Amino acid sequence: MYPNTGVLKSLPTSDGADAPNVLCFSVVAAADPGVMPRVLEFFAKRGLVPTRWVSQLTGPGERELSIDIQVRNMAPETGRHIARCLDQLHDVRLVLTSEKAAA
Repeated sequence: MYPNTGVLKSLPTSDGADAPNVLCFSVVAAADPGVMPRVLEFFAKRGLVPTRWVSQLTGPGERELSIDIQVRNMAPETGRHIARCLDQLHDVRLVLTSEKAAA
C-alpha cells in the first residue's frame, strides 16, 4: 500500500560492550492487522522479546499504524539488520532507529 520512503536512521557503530543498551525502533505502516506479526517475527526468530511494544492507529482516518519497540542488550549490528528488514516489508512506510543507555 505504501511505497517505502527509504528513510532509515543509522544506529551507532559501537560494539555495546561499555554498558547495557536499549535499541529503539519506530515503525510507521499501513493500518493492517498483518503488519504487527510480520514486524514481531524479525525479533522472535532471533530469540528476542521486546521489553516494550506500543502500537496505535494514527494519521488521517486512522489509516496508519505507529509501532514503537524497545529491545535491551541487542548488538547494534543486529539492530541495523532488523531495521533494514523492516524497511523492506510491503506495508511499512518508515523505519527509524536509535539507541539509549539502559535504565
